[in-house]
Amino acid sequence: MNFKLNKKDKNTAARRGTLTTSHGTIETPIFMPVGTHAAMKAMTPQQVKECGAQIILSNTYHLHLRPGESLVEKAGGLHKFMAWHGPILTDSGGFQVFSLPNKRITEDGAYFKHEITGEEVFLDPARAMAIQEALGADIIMTFDECIPYPCDKQYAALSTRKTIRWAEACKKAHTRKDQALFGIVQGSVFEDLRAMCAKELVQMDFPGYAIGGVSVGEGLELLKKVVAMTAPFLPEDKPRYLMGVGLPEDILESVERGMDMFDCVIPTRYARSATLFTNRGRIRLTNKNYRRDFYPIDPNCGCYACQNFTRAYLHHLFNANEVLSAILASIHNVHFYLHMMADIRRAIEEDRFAEYKRGFLEGYLKGK
Repeated sequence: MNFKLNKKDKNTAARRGTLTTSHGTIETPIFMPVGTHAAMKAMTPQQVKECGAQIILSNTYHLHLRPGESLVEKAGGLHKFMAWHGPILTDSGGFQVFSLPNKRITEDGAYFKHEITGEEVFLDPARAMAIQEALGADIIMTFDECIPYPCDKQYAALSTRKTIRWAEACKKAHTRKDQALFGIVQGSVFEDLRAMCAKELVQMDFPGYAIGGVSVGEGLELLKKVVAMTAPFLPEDKPRYLMGVGLPEDILESVERGMDMFDCVIPTRYARSATLFTNRGRIRLTNKNYRRDFYPIDPNCGCYACQNFTRAYLHHLFNANEVLSAILASIHNVHFYLHMMADIRRAIEEDRFAEYKRGFLEGYLKGK
């Protein structure tokens, strides 16, 4: 993997880069649609590509449970298994373990119940690396402990040191040279812990770095604070990934503070509940006032759904519980996000990111 920093915005910390992998080139800042089980919900890989996706994310924890990494490896790896020929990133499973009830986290790893069989499963740095190497993604993540919010500083300090030790163990266990292993910075909302973790990971010289633990209910203001306190400690010549973020306003604030990569299930999850993103804010198409609305979802959008269908039609599909409702809504939301990222890249290239952000949010938040 190779990362080139092409441009820095003159008025903010926003960055424009190019990330090259063996399965293709990624222009940053970029949003990565999430295909948790090696599939985008309600979308084919071709539809995801046509929306402008350059890289997608799949989940180590879920693929380990079903169908199992050995089967994916026998199928020729994740790219061939899911017929996605561009770059793929797999997360390590740390956030999913954090989300589980009745998990037990020790100094060595995490114990949790298999959600299908009920048997106890153990995941540690070496196992997380072995699973991700078998899956074969282009970018993989170290195994970390995701710290809940709120939490006391003593717990956060112990957990952060554990994440650092696990990162070192992951680096030692990682053997595939065709995969880039990113380190994950933890530390909750405590500046000294974030700084310590970032400095320790940078010493280990990972190809890229992520900020984790920012999608656990802390809100936009604390998200901005955590990114602002952490990003300056990360190398300028390596990609910076903000995990699990998020909403358009979250992404814009984080790009302004120097982040390059984002992922979240929001575009497709919201789509399945009839919530669609437009330049004038979010709209809920099950609302009765869309029953006779014959405008596109977003009149300025060039996606397949907006070019061919009306709000009234999607309102009907959702009320009739038709599968097509989720497909069209997902196409639109994913296209909206990726088109926004293209606009962000263009604004950075032209040194007008702050102006773009202000104009976008004026329209978007007014109608939200």
